Amino acid sequence: MRKVCGFFFLLFIALALGSTAHGQQTDSLLIGPGDLLHIVVFDSPELEQHARVTDSGFVPLLVGGSIKAASLAPEQAARAIEKTFLDQHLMLHPQVSVTVEQYATQNVSVIGDVRLPGAYPIITGHTVEEVLALAGGLMPDADHNVSIEHRIGNQHVSYYVANAVEAKSKDAVQVYPGDVVRVARAELVFAIGDLGKPGGFPVINNDQHLTVLQLVAMAGGLNKTAAIGRVRLVRTQPDGSHKETKIPLNDIQKGKKTDIALQANDVLYVPFSYMRNTALGVTGVIASTSSAAIYVTH
Repeated sequence: MRKVCGFFFLLFIALALGSTAHGQQTDSLLIGPGDLLHIVVFDSPELEQHARVTDSGFVPLLVGGSIKAASLAPEQAARAIEKTFLDQHLMLHPQVSVTVEQYATQNVSVIGDVRLPGAYPIITGHTVEEVLALAGGLMPDADHNVSIEHRIGNQHVSYYVANAVEAKSKDAVQVYPGDVVRVARAELVFAIGDLGKPGGFPVINNDQHLTVLQLVAMAGGLNKTAAIGRVRLVRTQPDGSHKETKIPLNDIQKGKKTDIALQANDVLYVPFSYMRNTALGVTGVIASTSSAAIYVTH
């Protein structure tokens, strides 16, 4: 009975250690160029060293040459050093410990369409949302498809920042010291003409494409002098040409017609009721968006 209990106790310890080792490997920050490493070789104090990783990603050892340490977790780097000692017959049973004493940079840079762009100190991995919160969050006209440039491996990852809280917990992307988070300005749609607040507005709102009615509302609604029967939508085609479509706005408002989802760079034109403004052609509508863009809300 005592042997059985001892067996299960040892099995429990082994599983716990294995789980811990796995967790450390997946959660540890990876080594990068410029990081300062502390290398300890058990039973060989003369081989203890503090070495900085070169720009090419290698760390020079006191004996045995050098190893490629960049993109490895500290535990993986220790195993690589042990293998080097074994392969070169320097030690029979090497036991090596590697820790990162100093990361080359402990800042994450957040640039682009955020409230407080800049560099923010972090020492461990954070989710994209946590890093964006450090920068004050996205601006109202920011593109929710943000780009993350990882320092390790020079990888570029795209991540969609959802508004819904439950969506943020899924497929969370980690951002590490030295990474760069770029936030572009969102693609726009334009509402011009006889409206309360004409201008350009992000095409995505609450994770959905704006519709005609939503755009009219965001543009301050129709003025009393608006020619509601002459509303037109100008859409850019794949070949660069423009297609003009009459919009039955009155019927859409009354629920008689289905609301229309907008695409990036669409232009909704609401003419004035008096004649001199109702003859604005497609070219004039497109040209008007250059001045309308300055009214983008923040």
